[in-house]
Amino acid sequence: MTRWRLDIAYDGANFSGWATQPDRRTVQGELETWIPRVLRLDQPTPLTVAGRTDAGVHARGQVAHVDLPDNVDTSAMLRRLSRVLTPDIVVTSVRPVPSTFDARFSALWRRYVYRLWDESSRPDPVTRFHVAPVRGHLDLDCLNTAGTSLLGLRDFAAFCKHREGATTIRTLLDCHAERLADPCGAVDVTVRAAACCPSMVRSLVGALAAGASGRRGR
Repeated sequence: MTRWRLDIAYDGANFSGWATQPDRRTVQGELETWIPRVLRLDQPTPLTVAGRTDAGVHARGQVAHVDLPDNVDTSAMLRRLSRVLTPDIVVTSVRPVPSTFDARFSALWRRYVYRLWDESSRPDPVTRFHVAPVRGHLDLDCLNTAGTSLLGLRDFAAFCKHREGATTIRTLLDCHAERLADPCGAVDVTVRAAACCPSMVRSLVGALAAGASGRRGR
């Protein structure tokens, strides 16, 4: 057996997140259904991912690994997957990696980006399903100051869903916002961390946006 790294992109609008769930369409579920089929394998091919995503979250650079027979034809695998997978999920590359590689534990960090429209933006109907609206005007100086104050090793319990026995201590490496130089003027909020708790990024960006728009105390 050889360990293979998969680079994956997907539009999460019609997925119930990454992780397999009964009677729900998920990214992991689709891939674990089709990979053994296109390779004509009798055994399941469980995937390990760098970081699970929630329902509605999109990805352009998701990384996973899977153990497959040594003689896998990766060119044929990519070609066949492109034929059977729906257009909202694409495996962009497959390459062999050392057996010590682990998509989850070898990752140095994860990067998430929230794209927001505020009152200073001009909404684009073509991209409306990939942008979150916020009320009011976002003060980016305020948002960046607050984001910088959260950097480092901290307890993010206030932003995480409680899980019995799980730690909420995480290292936040980057948290900043910038207004894009395009006709829409959307705001990108980037969060980068060694790892994140469930719902941490969503809650963190929501709190920062509420403060930067004046809907909460700064």
